[in-house]
Amino acid sequence: MNQSELAVSEPWSFRGHSIHYLERNASGSGVPVLLVHGFGASTDHWRFNIPALQAHHPVHALDLLGFGRSAKPSGEAYGGELWRDQLCSYVTERIGKPTVVVGNSLGGYAALAAGAALKQQCAGVVLLNAAGPFSSEQKPPQGFAAIARKTIGSALLQSPVLQRLIFENLRRPATIKRTLNQVYVDKTNVDDFLIEAIRRPSLDPGAFGVFRTVFDFPKGEPLAHLFAELQAPLLLLWGIRDPWINAVGRRALFQSYAPSATTEVVLEAGHCPHDEQPAVVNKELLQWLQTLN
Repeated sequence: MNQSELAVSEPWSFRGHSIHYLERNASGSGVPVLLVHGFGASTDHWRFNIPALQAHHPVHALDLLGFGRSAKPSGEAYGGELWRDQLCSYVTERIGKPTVVVGNSLGGYAALAAGAALKQQCAGVVLLNAAGPFSSEQKPPQGFAAIARKTIGSALLQSPVLQRLIFENLRRPATIKRTLNQVYVDKTNVDDFLIEAIRRPSLDPGAFGVFRTVFDFPKGEPLAHLFAELQAPLLLLWGIRDPWINAVGRRALFQSYAPSATTEVVLEAGHCPHDEQPAVVNKELLQWLQTLN
């Protein structure tokens, strides 16, 4: 799927801000699916999943406020509540029927929060290596912030000058490629398209302000509470060799709190299994979606 195929012309606004989104097979008969990217990513990260899913289901994907081609306004309280509300508004306004919400990493947390809030309007939730806290007091290490904290120290990370230097380094193509190589077990899909898809939004006005806000994962309702509130079926797709979230330990926590009817699939992949092993993820996801009919 090339860039022109990912474009959509009709605008959608959330809280007065322009949101980039995609619709494919919108009038299809299957249960609608909404795809939600992770930190620093965008709708482009679903490049290998949208074509397979749209053959059977209406497929939607959006860029969270502050990421991708969506607006990056200053002054917003970026975090779980904002993105939960964005996803709920999209389902209500653009889809209008019970929807399966699929999220990776930070997008997984937003997807779970939205799924819990949507109640009967959520047909299911799919989490791929979801981020997020299990309690307000203790948060597991997450991505860039955890790496930087280990090498620099928490106190220094409060410096706007140092944060700017980190941001400038992180958006360099070489750094993006090196970071992706750390979290993809199979490096095949760490290609120029993916690197540019991550780099390009970081050049937008406001990108640094968003980065400063969400450098450490924003506070939100603990995952255990969200699992307890979720009324829809849940599928967990694990890239079990994810070095960012300690997937083995995190899976054990999820098993303690997730609903008893949860379905799990474990893959020999890293933090982004949908892009690293798209054929396997697409197959597992489509099979699970059939059980919802």
